[in-house]
Amino acid sequence: MTVDVLLIGGRSGAGKSSVGWEVAALLRAADLAHAYIEGDFLDAAHPADPSFAGRNLAALWDTYRSAGLRRLVYTNTASVLASEAGLFTAALAPGPVRIVRVLLTASDATVRTRLRAREQGSELEQQLRRSATMAGRLEAGVPAGTVRIATDARTVPQVARTVLDATGWAA
Repeated sequence: MTVDVLLIGGRSGAGKSSVGWEVAALLRAADLAHAYIEGDFLDAAHPADPSFAGRNLAALWDTYRSAGLRRLVYTNTASVLASEAGLFTAALAPGPVRIVRVLLTASDATVRTRLRAREQGSELEQQLRRSATMAGRLEAGVPAGTVRIATDARTVPQVARTVLDATGWAA
């Protein structure tokens, strides 16, 4: 059975988590079985171990697969990079994996506004720097066929509907 994976990537402040939750809500409203995973939580440990994300994704997916699920919505900054494809084919094995990549984009001004509203701790400046660096890395590293969606001046439901349309799941 093919596993359908929607990868939602983008720089910090582009709207990945908000859009991911809204896509999940749209899928629930359409009564389409799915799992939603925030990739940032799969390796949120110190000291870091590069294998955590893949091992944790495989463990979670084993549980979801045993419940009959075959659709995954996954958000993480770098998930859409071509170099990350192996993580999903390995963690979601056995069987074929169909991946739809969506890169959410936002201007520096939009990202600054969003991150200033969200980051209440000591990491705002670091987040702003990482976000700018990652924007360039993402633009250069996503494979052909990646759907790019600008989130500036759009509501979360508007962006989520566009993202879901890219999957063909709710057709």
